Amino acid sequence: MPSTNAPVRTPDLDAHHGTSNESAPQFAEVAVPVRVQRTFTYRLPAALAEDVRVGSRLLVPFGRKLVTAYVVALHDELDPSVELEEVEIKEAEELLDAEPLVTPEVLEITRWIADYYAAPWGEVIKAALPAGLNATVEQVLTVTPDGRDELARLPPRRAATAKARVLRLVAEETEVTLRRVATEVGPARAAAAVRQLESSGWLTVHHRQRTALARTKRRKAVRLLPPRAGASGSDSHENGAGEAGRNGRDGGNGGGRELTVQQRSVVETLIARGGEMLFAELVEASGAGPSAVQSLERRGLVEVFAREIRRDPLAGAKLPAADDLVLTAEQREALAEIETAIDARGFKAFLLHGVTGSGKTEIYIRAMRSALRQGRSAMMLVPEIALTPVFSRRLRAHFGDAVAIFHSSLTAGERFDEWGRIRRGEARVVIGTRSAVFAPVRNLGVIVVDEEHESSYRQAESPYYNGRDTAVVRAHRERAIVVLGSATPSLESFHNARAGKYRYLELPNRIANRAMASAEIVDMRSVFARAGKAQPLSDELLAAVAETHGRGEQSIILLNRRGYSTFLVCRSCGERMQCPNCDVTLTFHRRERSLVCHYCDFRQRPPAQCPACKGVYIFYVGEGTEQIEEIIQQKFPALRIARLDRDTTSRRRTYEQAILRFGAGELDMLVGTQMIAKGHDFHNVTLVGVVSVDAGLAMPDFRAAERTFQLLTQVAGRAGRGDRRGRVLVQTYHPEHYALRHACAQSYELFYEEEIRYRRNLSYPPFVSLAALLVHGADASRVHENAVGIKEALEEANEDRSCRVLGPAPAPLARLRGEHRFQLLVKSRSRPRLRAVLDLGLASAAARGCDLHSVNVEIDPVNLM
Repeated sequence: MPSTNAPVRTPDLDAHHGTSNESAPQFAEVAVPVRVQRTFTYRLPAALAEDVRVGSRLLVPFGRKLVTAYVVALHDELDPSVELEEVEIKEAEELLDAEPLVTPEVLEITRWIADYYAAPWGEVIKAALPAGLNATVEQVLTVTPDGRDELARLPPRRAATAKARVLRLVAEETEVTLRRVATEVGPARAAAAVRQLESSGWLTVHHRQRTALARTKRRKAVRLLPPRAGASGSDSHENGAGEAGRNGRDGGNGGGRELTVQQRSVVETLIARGGEMLFAELVEASGAGPSAVQSLERRGLVEVFAREIRRDPLAGAKLPAADDLVLTAEQREALAEIETAIDARGFKAFLLHGVTGSGKTEIYIRAMRSALRQGRSAMMLVPEIALTPVFSRRLRAHFGDAVAIFHSSLTAGERFDEWGRIRRGEARVVIGTRSAVFAPVRNLGVIVVDEEHESSYRQAESPYYNGRDTAVVRAHRERAIVVLGSATPSLESFHNARAGKYRYLELPNRIANRAMASAEIVDMRSVFARAGKAQPLSDELLAAVAETHGRGEQSIILLNRRGYSTFLVCRSCGERMQCPNCDVTLTFHRRERSLVCHYCDFRQRPPAQCPACKGVYIFYVGEGTEQIEEIIQQKFPALRIARLDRDTTSRRRTYEQAILRFGAGELDMLVGTQMIAKGHDFHNVTLVGVVSVDAGLAMPDFRAAERTFQLLTQVAGRAGRGDRRGRVLVQTYHPEHYALRHACAQSYELFYEEEIRYRRNLSYPPFVSLAALLVHGADASRVHENAVGIKEALEEANEDRSCRVLGPAPAPLARLRGEHRFQLLVKSRSRPRLRAVLDLGLASAAARGCDLHSVNVEIDPVNLM
């Protein structure tokens, strides 16, 4: 096992970065993308030492395999505190990059994430690089001469064994990967057979780098060549190949021979298109065959070469006009403060609190333009991929090809190309989701975080981090400014503004003094009493839909549950159809006629009878977006409706096309989940209906009320953004809840004052620092025992009682994807003490035999489910 050089110190990110006249470093300190909190040291062979830089990737032996590691520091000698006889310093195998992939800025911010969120540094660096860039290592098998002899001697009765099948498969080809063998005989049997065959000397196993998923795209192209020296006329195409095009001769480049009709067509087409075209396009446009181009190449008139092709995510997209809008007095005042901070070239954080439709986006664009005028770069983060189509088009309209798009929905090739443009400095404006915070931009001037309150900025799997908070820290490290924008700021951000950590900027009015939408609560208890049964859509909402579309206006219907029915229940015995892997009911999806688990994606056909009592009275309970769309379409057959949820937008571009069609007036109504609730500017929408918010309020999470208030306020903000006032109808069985009352009153401050009292009284953020430990595993008793051991270790580390350790208790989702889950919460008013107790407690738990590989540690969790 490679050994750390035991530095408790932080690696020097500038050490040996770039070229130097000093002697080559002897050791590389690396971060490995596995779940370990430490770095490791490897000896550098002389052949690599001259070329290795901080930020490069190395292929290193780790345990029994080779892995890709990231160089975080270089050393001329080992730390003197390390006893050489006690450690084994292994040698790095291969340098994977001619130039470091990880810039100093990105390495610095990943180091902060690893420290703050207790995340493995190697995993963070891997997450910071675009998908498809990280090459992997695979095992390659080759048969030996002894192995071939053994295969020839193999008796027929042993021909079907796993060892024989593996040996025969490898012998039939020059070399075979272990992955291929595993698909033939199964992973476990393949691994065991390969080990036995290697120990017998019948197979050799070596490692090689597997090609990355993404690389530069190249296509064959053709360009006109200037006339050769000594040819008559000038060196322009008008007297070289151009002369050939007009006169039918090669203009001196090929002895004056006449060109054929097809050759002349090729030359004329190239001249008309600027002298260079893709090969396939040239052949099609000229009507000539490939042989005509090849003949011209042999005669020295054209050159055939490989042209790098940029995969542009917005290729062919229709861009909006880059209007130069007149700012309101409130916008001008806010922008002036931001531009003053940009000019000062120091760090400053702003919370831009603007009601929906107040013009926050225009301030973002002008702040970015101000940074670009200084020769600096700009970054804009949006919470969801769904928001990138509109925002990216608007930025491209203002900044042209200087805009790069960065999110996971791009193809691996598009992501690779955009990342390369950013790294080379060709793109100085970046827009994307939370992973865009790692974009390798240099000389940052401003970072914008739109809808900063959104929980989707939080990475929900290891490595855990919050994109918004990371953006604030990156701006601080690079002396840039950060603008956090929202109509419904998170309580933590608003609290920071109140405390003076952020400069508070407010836009309390809509553009052109347009009125906020009027919001009404529809008490579904009264609807039930009138109808004598539950109704998904109230008469009030249906009447409002009819009125709205009778006037030629558009509407949005929100239900934050996808599918057709929430669950199935047997009326005879009460049995509910449960997921076999998770403690949740299965959701019925009518279009595909299946029951689906929205957590593990388990699927099955709806039963014709109850699996428990064999009863045939199966009742479909609850509504999802699929059912709401069907009901509205039946009642209003003339309406052009699009449903937008994760089911309908799984195919790329589907969401983008629907949003653009709705914005162009080609659709009358959108029905969907929260992805339609924020960020969009539709001037003809005058009605928003919220079918149910009760499920969100019932979540066992201290942020449930805040999320409900934010969702309602955001979706209400889609109405009345044009010349006509909007209307919002909210259906609920809990009309008295304060989150609903304040959302309908459009009063963030009143909600904040009421919610912050609960947080203070119950000791929740922002008044305490919070860590959540999720202990999981297949055996419930072992998981509980492990959680109890971790709790005891944390309590021992908490000697001064500066922390409160709660649990272990079953997580709200007590079983997920086949694993049982127990949860521990650690609270403290001192963040350093929280981390100290966590670090000491977990180290003690590992020493006493607790399994920490089955523990997820989240600092500042946003979801306790």
